[in-house]
Amino acid sequence: MQPQPETRPLVGILWMLSSGLTFVAVTGIVRYLGTDLPAAEGGLIRYAIGVLILSPAIVKTLRAGFAPGAMRLFVMRGGLHALAVMLWFYAMARIPIAEVTAIGYLNPVGVTIGAALFFGETLALRRILAVAVALIGALVILRPGLREVGAGQFAQLGAAMFFASSYLMAKRLSQIAQPGVIVAMMSLMVTIFLVPMAAPVWVPPTYAQVGWLGLVAVIATAGHYFMTRAFQAAPLTVTQPVTFLQLVWATLLGSLVFGEAVDPYVLIGGGMIIGAISYITWREARVGRIEITPPPQAAKL
Repeated sequence: MQPQPETRPLVGILWMLSSGLTFVAVTGIVRYLGTDLPAAEGGLIRYAIGVLILSPAIVKTLRAGFAPGAMRLFVMRGGLHALAVMLWFYAMARIPIAEVTAIGYLNPVGVTIGAALFFGETLALRRILAVAVALIGALVILRPGLREVGAGQFAQLGAAMFFASSYLMAKRLSQIAQPGVIVAMMSLMVTIFLVPMAAPVWVPPTYAQVGWLGLVAVIATAGHYFMTRAFQAAPLTVTQPVTFLQLVWATLLGSLVFGEAVDPYVLIGGGMIIGAISYITWREARVGRIEITPPPQAAKL
Protein backbone atom coordinates (compact mmCIF):
# COMPACT_ATOMS: atom_id res chain seq x y z
CA MET A 1 0.00 0.00 0.00
CA GLN A 2 1.40 3.39 -1.04
CA PRO A 3 1.95 5.87 1.83
CA GLN A 4 -0.28 8.90 1.75
CA PRO A 5 1.52 12.15 0.89
CA GLU A 6 2.05 14.52 3.79
CA THR A 7 -0.54 17.29 3.90
CA ARG A 8 0.33 20.81 5.04
CA PRO A 9 -2.96 22.74 5.25
CA LEU A 10 -1.45 26.13 6.12
CA VAL A 11 1.09 25.90 3.30
CA GLY A 12 -1.67 24.90 0.88
CA ILE A 13 -3.83 27.83 1.97
CA LEU A 14 -0.93 30.27 1.52
CA TRP A 15 -0.17 28.95 -1.97
CA MET A 16 -3.84 29.22 -2.92
CA LEU A 17 -4.01 32.77 -1.56
CA SER A 18 -1.01 33.63 -3.74
CA SER A 19 -2.66 32.00 -6.74
CA GLY A 20 -5.85 34.01 -6.23
CA LEU A 21 -3.92 37.27 -5.98
CA THR A 22 -2.04 36.58 -9.21
CA PHE A 23 -5.24 35.86 -11.12
CA VAL A 24 -6.82 39.05 -9.78
CA ALA A 25 -3.71 40.90 -11.01
CA VAL A 26 -4.30 39.39 -14.46
CA THR A 27 -7.89 40.63 -14.52
CA GLY A 28 -6.77 44.06 -13.36
CA ILE A 29 -4.25 44.38 -16.20
CA VAL A 30 -6.76 43.30 -18.84
CA ARG A 31 -9.32 45.69 -17.34
CA TYR A 32 -6.74 48.49 -17.52
CA LEU A 33 -6.08 47.77 -21.20
CA GLY A 34 -9.81 48.23 -21.86
CA THR A 35 -11.29 48.03 -25.35
CA ASP A 36 -8.42 49.59 -27.31
CA LEU A 37 -7.44 46.13 -28.54
CA PRO A 38 -10.06 43.68 -29.89
CA ALA A 39 -10.65 40.75 -27.56
CA ALA A 40 -9.31 38.15 -30.00
CA GLU A 41 -6.16 40.20 -30.60
CA GLY A 42 -5.48 40.64 -26.89
CA GLY A 43 -5.87 36.91 -26.34
CA LEU A 44 -3.63 36.11 -29.32
CA ILE A 45 -0.80 38.34 -28.14
CA ARG A 46 -1.01 36.92 -24.61
CA TYR A 47 -0.89 33.31 -25.85
CA ALA A 48 1.76 33.97 -28.51
CA ILE A 49 4.03 35.26 -25.76
CA GLY A 50 3.15 32.17 -23.75
CA VAL A 51 4.20 30.00 -26.70
CA LEU A 52 7.57 31.78 -26.77
CA ILE A 53 8.01 31.10 -23.04
CA LEU A 54 7.08 27.43 -23.52
CA SER A 55 8.83 26.96 -26.86
CA PRO A 56 11.49 24.52 -25.55
CA ALA A 57 8.75 22.29 -24.11
CA ILE A 58 6.65 22.61 -27.29
CA VAL A 59 9.56 21.60 -29.57
CA LYS A 60 10.36 18.64 -27.32
CA THR A 61 6.70 17.59 -27.31
CA LEU A 62 6.34 17.76 -31.10
CA ARG A 63 9.52 15.73 -31.62
CA ALA A 64 8.38 13.03 -29.20
CA GLY A 65 5.01 12.52 -30.91
CA PHE A 66 1.64 11.67 -29.38
CA ALA A 67 -0.48 8.71 -28.41
CA PRO A 68 -3.12 7.63 -30.95
CA GLY A 69 -6.09 10.01 -30.91
CA ALA A 70 -4.32 12.63 -28.81
CA MET A 71 -3.84 15.15 -31.63
CA ARG A 72 -7.57 15.24 -32.34
CA LEU A 73 -8.25 15.98 -28.67
CA PHE A 74 -5.54 18.66 -28.60
CA VAL A 75 -7.14 20.39 -31.58
CA MET A 76 -10.66 20.19 -30.13
CA ARG A 77 -9.49 21.53 -26.80
CA GLY A 78 -7.55 24.33 -28.45
CA GLY A 79 -10.63 25.51 -30.33
CA LEU A 80 -12.81 25.45 -27.22
CA HIS A 81 -10.22 27.24 -25.09
CA ALA A 82 -9.62 29.88 -27.77
CA LEU A 83 -13.32 30.75 -27.79
CA ALA A 84 -13.28 30.94 -23.99
CA VAL A 85 -10.24 33.25 -24.00
CA MET A 86 -11.76 35.59 -26.58
CA LEU A 87 -15.04 35.82 -24.67
CA TRP A 88 -13.20 36.39 -21.37
CA PHE A 89 -11.15 39.25 -22.81
CA TYR A 90 -14.35 40.77 -24.23
CA ALA A 91 -16.18 40.53 -20.89
CA MET A 92 -13.23 41.76 -18.84
CA ALA A 93 -13.13 45.06 -20.71
CA ARG A 94 -16.86 45.72 -20.34
CA ILE A 95 -18.21 44.60 -16.96
CA PRO A 96 -16.90 45.05 -13.39
CA ILE A 97 -13.99 42.88 -12.27
CA ALA A 98 -15.98 41.41 -9.38
CA GLU A 99 -18.80 40.38 -11.73
CA VAL A 100 -16.41 38.67 -14.14
CA THR A 101 -14.85 36.82 -11.21
CA ALA A 102 -18.19 35.76 -9.70
CA ILE A 103 -19.64 34.50 -13.00
CA GLY A 104 -16.37 32.66 -13.62
CA TYR A 105 -17.07 30.54 -10.57
CA LEU A 106 -19.68 28.75 -12.72
CA ASN A 107 -16.89 26.93 -14.55
CA PRO A 108 -16.75 23.98 -12.09
CA VAL A 109 -20.55 23.77 -12.22
CA GLY A 110 -20.34 23.39 -15.99
CA VAL A 111 -17.73 20.66 -15.53
CA THR A 112 -19.97 18.82 -13.08
CA ILE A 113 -22.88 18.88 -15.52
CA GLY A 114 -20.69 18.00 -18.50
CA ALA A 115 -19.08 15.10 -16.63
CA ALA A 116 -22.55 13.64 -16.04
CA LEU A 117 -23.66 14.12 -19.65
CA PHE A 118 -20.52 12.93 -21.43
CA PHE A 119 -18.46 10.86 -18.96
CA GLY A 120 -21.25 9.03 -17.17
CA GLU A 121 -20.59 10.73 -13.82
CA THR A 122 -23.38 10.11 -11.32
CA LEU A 123 -25.40 13.15 -10.27
CA ALA A 124 -26.76 12.23 -6.85
CA LEU A 125 -29.53 14.31 -5.32
CA ARG A 126 -27.12 16.28 -3.13
CA ARG A 127 -24.99 17.21 -6.15
CA ILE A 128 -28.08 18.21 -8.11
CA LEU A 129 -29.18 20.47 -5.25
CA ALA A 130 -25.68 22.00 -5.03
CA VAL A 131 -25.72 22.72 -8.78
CA ALA A 132 -29.18 24.27 -8.39
CA VAL A 133 -27.88 26.55 -5.62
CA ALA A 134 -24.98 27.62 -7.85
CA LEU A 135 -27.33 28.41 -10.75
CA ILE A 136 -29.57 30.44 -8.41
CA GLY A 137 -26.41 32.28 -7.36
CA ALA A 138 -25.78 33.12 -11.02
CA LEU A 139 -29.33 34.52 -11.27
CA VAL A 140 -28.69 36.63 -8.16
CA ILE A 141 -25.61 38.08 -9.87
CA LEU A 142 -27.30 38.72 -13.22
CA ARG A 143 -30.77 39.70 -11.93
CA PRO A 144 -32.46 39.37 -15.36
CA GLY A 145 -35.59 41.49 -15.54
CA LEU A 146 -34.38 43.76 -12.75
CA ARG A 147 -31.48 45.21 -14.73
CA GLU A 148 -30.11 45.02 -18.25
CA VAL A 149 -28.03 41.93 -18.94
CA GLY A 150 -25.64 43.03 -21.65
CA ALA A 151 -23.11 41.51 -24.04
CA GLY A 152 -20.41 41.51 -21.36
CA GLN A 153 -22.41 39.27 -19.03
CA PHE A 154 -23.37 36.91 -21.86
CA ALA A 155 -19.73 36.77 -22.98
CA GLN A 156 -18.57 35.76 -19.50
CA LEU A 157 -21.29 33.11 -19.25
CA GLY A 158 -20.08 31.75 -22.58
CA ALA A 159 -16.48 31.87 -21.38
CA ALA A 160 -17.38 29.82 -18.30
CA MET A 161 -19.11 27.24 -20.51
CA PHE A 162 -16.19 26.93 -22.94
CA PHE A 163 -13.59 26.87 -20.13
CA ALA A 164 -15.58 23.98 -18.58
CA SER A 165 -15.57 22.15 -21.93
CA SER A 166 -11.82 22.71 -22.21
CA TYR A 167 -11.27 21.27 -18.74
CA LEU A 168 -13.31 18.18 -19.60
CA MET A 169 -11.11 17.65 -22.68
CA ALA A 170 -8.04 18.06 -20.46
CA LYS A 171 -9.37 15.36 -18.13
CA ARG A 172 -9.68 12.98 -21.10
CA LEU A 173 -6.19 13.94 -22.33
CA SER A 174 -4.71 13.31 -18.88
CA GLN A 175 -5.28 9.60 -19.48
CA ILE A 176 -2.94 9.53 -22.51
CA ALA A 177 -0.55 12.50 -22.13
CA GLN A 178 1.69 14.03 -19.48
CA PRO A 179 0.59 17.31 -17.79
CA GLY A 180 3.46 19.30 -19.30
CA VAL A 181 2.55 18.08 -22.77
CA ILE A 182 -1.10 19.06 -22.25
CA VAL A 183 -0.15 22.60 -21.15
CA ALA A 184 2.33 23.10 -24.00
CA MET A 185 -0.07 21.87 -26.67
CA MET A 186 -2.93 23.97 -25.29
CA SER A 187 -0.83 27.13 -25.60
CA LEU A 188 0.17 26.25 -29.17
CA MET A 189 -3.34 25.29 -30.31
CA VAL A 190 -5.03 28.31 -28.69
CA THR A 191 -2.55 30.60 -30.46
CA ILE A 192 -3.24 28.93 -33.81
CA PHE A 193 -7.02 29.17 -33.39
CA LEU A 194 -6.89 32.81 -32.30
CA VAL A 195 -5.02 33.88 -35.45
CA PRO A 196 -8.07 33.74 -37.79
CA MET A 197 -10.25 35.32 -35.09
CA ALA A 198 -7.86 38.24 -34.60
CA ALA A 199 -6.77 38.84 -38.19
CA PRO A 200 -10.01 40.52 -39.45
CA VAL A 201 -10.09 42.99 -36.53
CA TRP A 202 -6.34 43.51 -36.09
CA VAL A 203 -5.12 46.94 -35.03
CA PRO A 204 -1.42 47.74 -34.55
CA PRO A 205 -0.66 47.30 -30.83
CA THR A 206 1.62 49.68 -28.98
CA TYR A 207 4.79 48.51 -27.26
CA ALA A 208 3.10 49.23 -23.92
CA GLN A 209 0.12 47.00 -24.77
CA VAL A 210 2.39 44.15 -25.82
CA GLY A 211 4.39 44.63 -22.63
CA TRP A 212 1.29 44.50 -20.44
CA LEU A 213 0.03 41.35 -22.19
CA GLY A 214 3.47 39.80 -21.79
CA LEU A 215 3.19 40.50 -18.08
CA VAL A 216 -0.24 38.80 -18.13
CA ALA A 217 1.38 35.69 -19.63
CA VAL A 218 4.09 35.62 -16.95
CA ILE A 219 1.70 36.28 -14.05
CA ALA A 220 -0.85 33.72 -15.27
CA THR A 221 1.91 31.10 -15.54
CA ALA A 222 2.97 31.91 -11.98
CA GLY A 223 -0.65 31.64 -10.83
CA HIS A 224 -0.97 28.13 -12.24
CA TYR A 225 2.33 27.16 -10.60
CA PHE A 226 1.11 28.48 -7.22
CA MET A 227 -2.16 26.59 -7.67
CA THR A 228 -0.30 23.36 -8.41
CA ARG A 229 1.81 23.80 -5.27
CA ALA A 230 -1.39 24.35 -3.27
CA PHE A 231 -2.83 21.07 -4.57
CA GLN A 232 0.40 19.27 -3.66
CA ALA A 233 0.40 20.65 -0.12
CA ALA A 234 -3.24 20.17 0.89
CA PRO A 235 -6.46 18.55 -0.36
CA LEU A 236 -9.08 20.50 -2.30
CA THR A 237 -11.39 20.44 0.70
CA VAL A 238 -8.88 22.72 2.43
CA THR A 239 -7.89 24.98 -0.47
CA GLN A 240 -11.29 25.28 -2.21
CA PRO A 241 -12.96 27.68 0.28
CA VAL A 242 -9.93 30.00 0.00
CA THR A 243 -10.93 30.70 -3.61
CA PHE A 244 -13.82 32.83 -2.36
CA LEU A 245 -11.28 35.42 -1.26
CA GLN A 246 -10.47 36.00 -4.93
CA LEU A 247 -13.90 37.62 -5.23
CA VAL A 248 -13.02 39.86 -2.27
CA TRP A 249 -9.72 40.89 -3.89
CA ALA A 250 -11.48 41.50 -7.22
CA THR A 251 -14.12 43.67 -5.53
CA LEU A 252 -11.47 45.73 -3.75
CA LEU A 253 -9.43 46.15 -6.93
CA GLY A 254 -12.46 47.23 -8.94
CA SER A 255 -13.56 49.67 -6.26
CA LEU A 256 -10.23 51.20 -5.25
CA VAL A 257 -8.44 51.26 -8.63
CA PHE A 258 -11.21 51.51 -11.21
CA GLY A 259 -13.95 53.22 -9.19
CA GLU A 260 -16.44 50.38 -9.70
CA ALA A 261 -19.41 50.31 -7.34
CA VAL A 262 -19.51 47.40 -4.89
CA ASP A 263 -22.54 45.29 -5.82
CA PRO A 264 -23.77 43.24 -2.82
CA TYR A 265 -25.74 40.96 -5.16
CA VAL A 266 -22.51 39.95 -6.90
CA LEU A 267 -20.94 39.07 -3.53
CA ILE A 268 -24.02 37.13 -2.39
CA GLY A 269 -24.39 35.26 -5.68
CA GLY A 270 -20.67 34.53 -5.85
CA GLY A 271 -20.78 33.23 -2.28
CA MET A 272 -23.66 30.89 -3.20
CA ILE A 273 -21.73 29.52 -6.17
CA ILE A 274 -18.46 28.95 -4.32
CA GLY A 275 -20.36 27.45 -1.38
CA ALA A 276 -22.02 24.96 -3.73
CA ILE A 277 -18.67 24.11 -5.35
CA SER A 278 -17.06 23.62 -1.94
CA TYR A 279 -19.88 21.29 -0.90
CA ILE A 280 -19.51 19.20 -4.06
CA THR A 281 -15.76 18.97 -3.46
CA TRP A 282 -16.26 17.96 0.17
CA ARG A 283 -18.75 15.26 -0.80
CA GLU A 284 -16.44 13.85 -3.48
CA ALA A 285 -13.58 13.68 -0.96
CA ARG A 286 -15.76 12.04 1.67
CA VAL A 287 -17.04 9.24 -0.56
CA GLY A 288 -13.60 8.74 -2.09
CA ARG A 289 -14.52 9.77 -5.64
CA ILE A 290 -11.89 10.51 -8.28
CA GLU A 291 -11.90 14.29 -8.43
CA ILE A 292 -13.26 15.72 -11.66
CA THR A 293 -14.76 19.00 -10.47
CA PRO A 294 -12.00 21.62 -10.71
CA PRO A 295 -11.47 24.69 -8.57
CA PRO A 296 -12.48 27.98 -10.22
CA GLN A 297 -8.85 28.85 -11.01
CA ALA A 298 -8.27 25.68 -12.98
CA ALA A 299 -9.41 27.23 -16.23
CA LYS A 300 -7.95 30.65 -15.83
CA LEU A 301 -5.77 32.34 -18.41
